[in-house]
Parts: sequence; structure tokens; C-alpha cells
Amino acid sequence: MRADRLYQVLLAPLVSEKSTMVADKHRQFVFKVLGDASKPEIKRAVELAFKVEVESVQVSNMRGKVKRSGRTPGMRSNWKKAYVRLKEGHDIDFSGGMAQ
Repeated sequence: MRADRLYQVLLAPLVSEKSTMVADKHRQFVFKVLGDASKPEIKRAVELAFKVEVESVQVSNMRGKVKRSGRTPGMRSNWKKAYVRLKEGHDIDFSGGMAQ
């Protein structure tokens, strides 16, 4: 896989109450990723971006919600969420930016 593709796989970290609890309890971090990204791509992208070792990756396809704007119905885009479990002794600090 090319490095430029790996840098595009991770779209954003998802920081919420649920993702914080998962991070504390299971050493998992949650990311919004490209819809066509595979588990091996996500693993390599996290290892490349944050200089950590990844133990496993779980993905979840999130369906977009149906919303209305007045009388006009619409739908938000579908997206993919990845739960990335790190090996023992590794951690990602989002407040300090990417590791070097």
C-alpha cells in the first residue's frame, strides 16, 4: 500500500463519552475512516500516523440518519467507524498531536 493512501484512510478521531470509556477500559481508540478502507489499511494507517503497535481492528458501518428540512426529506451520508485496540504499553495522546 502506498503511504499517501494510508494518510487519507483516517478522517478524524471520534472523541465522545462512549469512546473515552472504551479507551480507558479496553485500550481502544475510535476513528472515522474512509468508507472503502479495509482492516489492514486502518491498522497500517494508525501505526504510521501515531507510531504505535495495533493489536486488532473492528469496524462498524454507520447508516446516515434521515432528516427533514421543512417539507423536504433528506439523508445524511453513511460512514465507517473503526475501533482500534493497541498493544500493551502503547497509547495515543490526541491533545499533544501526532507522535514523532
